[in-house]
Amino acid sequence: MFSFMRTAVYAGSFDPPTYGHLWMIERGLALFDRLIVAIGSNPAKKYSFPVEQRLEMLRSCVPNSERLEVAHFDNRYLVDFAKRKNADYILRGIRSPNDYEYERVMRQINADMAPTIDTVFIMPPRDIAELSSSMVKSLIGPSGWQEIVQRYVPPSVFAQLDQAAG
Repeated sequence: MFSFMRTAVYAGSFDPPTYGHLWMIERGLALFDRLIVAIGSNPAKKYSFPVEQRLEMLRSCVPNSERLEVAHFDNRYLVDFAKRKNADYILRGIRSPNDYEYERVMRQINADMAPTIDTVFIMPPRDIAELSSSMVKSLIGPSGWQEIVQRYVPPSVFAQLDQAAG
């Protein structure tokens, strides 16, 4: 009997994880047999939380499933990480025309480096289409920020944001 397991990698900074990320993870689990959610480190980015804390925040708000792995990769290309994990797909979200253009170019470069790994794009629903970690972080600080920010992140993540804002 022929058996094929579809494995995808969904990578991001998750600084912090948002309901948009959770939607992507939920959709990834619906589309693939196995999903690896990977926190990548981009040397060009300045992060608000160390990778260990981002891993902890992410693990606190994703389902506990043998089909889901939360991992970290550093100093390597996403396609190389995907190959190492025996993934056949890279899952990416498209929120805007800017996202599309960036992801289109990255898909072509990834295909040059790893032609057997396909990139799958999905678009989030309208109510979370503008949601990003950067947007969430930009809302922290002014009086009443907690009421606004808790709409966009899971409770376990909000608790850490609230503590960090001190």
